[in-house]
Amino acid sequence: MAGRDFFKRLGPGIVTGAADDDPSGIGTYSQAGAAAGYGFLWSALWLLPLAFAVQETCARLALVTGKGLAALIKSRMPRWVLVVAVVLVAVANTVNIAADLAIMSSALGLIAPVEQWAGVVMFAVLLAATEIAIPYHRYARVLRWLTISLLAYVAVLFVAEVDWGQVATSTLLPQFDFTRVSFELLIALAGTTISPYLFFWQAAEEIEERKHIQTRRVRLSNLQAMRGDVFTGMFTGVFIMFAIMATSAATLNAQGITDIATAADAALALKPIAGEFAGLLFLLGILGVGLLSIPVLAGSTAYAVAETFGWRESLELKPRQAKAFYAVIVVSMFVALALNLIGIEPVKFLILAAVLNGLAAPVLMAIVWWLARDKNLLGKWASPIWSKLLLGMATVAMGSLPLFWLLAK
Repeated sequence: MAGRDFFKRLGPGIVTGAADDDPSGIGTYSQAGAAAGYGFLWSALWLLPLAFAVQETCARLALVTGKGLAALIKSRMPRWVLVVAVVLVAVANTVNIAADLAIMSSALGLIAPVEQWAGVVMFAVLLAATEIAIPYHRYARVLRWLTISLLAYVAVLFVAEVDWGQVATSTLLPQFDFTRVSFELLIALAGTTISPYLFFWQAAEEIEERKHIQTRRVRLSNLQAMRGDVFTGMFTGVFIMFAIMATSAATLNAQGITDIATAADAALALKPIAGEFAGLLFLLGILGVGLLSIPVLAGSTAYAVAETFGWRESLELKPRQAKAFYAVIVVSMFVALALNLIGIEPVKFLILAAVLNGLAAPVLMAIVWWLARDKNLLGKWASPIWSKLLLGMATVAMGSLPLFWLLAK
């Protein structure tokens, strides 16, 4: 039964994990591989269980209660906590969208003769229109198919000349020099992998999936299917991170290229080193994951804001049935578009998005940890000990890294 449930509902976790590798994230992973070679591959093994614990908890909260993350915060915590959480995620998401639009347009410009501003406008309008016009059950299928674009990075990994012995050593035997630069890279990797917008999106998607459960009572098989889906998604996202870092190490770092501003720069630099095929695959991957992740960013903001004000919210509803919900998506896209058109450099978006995610993530993770241990809210589905430990470790780590960075030399 659990196996049938898993394959029947496979999607929410897969989409969330794939959206984790958005264009700005690809830029971060490329920079880590270029700057440190294979030195940070070990982070994938450590981040996977922590990322899984966060997303599993968000999914379980929504699946059991039928409420989104913002709605749960509203009902169980002080109003100011809700306001802080939603403002943090809305601002971070909008800046992230701006960064992703800029990188996608840069990538398109390397394939076709399209001006940067024109590409940004085209992608913003296209993605906003499709998210609004297509009902969720159809839109979700599109998002699931777009996850295939991540295979481009696996293909690039095997096209490049990778030192697999060094990959194994660097992955299994962590080395860290405790310098400020190393902490900066680790904070960027952790913040990109455990991103606040994924918390709200995972919960929202679980609510959409919960509508297909025949009874309001959640069974163990539903939880098992959800966990399998979430783990599959997060494993996919972290493995792609691993593949991009290894590829960048084998090509860019090996050739002395240690500074990459964006994912598009990484793709351009790959061409003369790993060949046209590798560079083209990398570019196509950027476009594919951008088409996947930007709707997730805008959608998670809309769910969070709508739940805060008690508006009707669902990507399954038609625009006239949830005007305020869809208006948030439009406004989020418009602001991100405006940020691009006023001439801010894409690399500054990357830095700002990383800082905002880094500030928002530990706050939201602490809130999620608190909600998930509440037996009055979740009953027998309250967090088991393994979940509380992993999520607690992830929260402490995300909150501590900036402090270590300040103390490092």
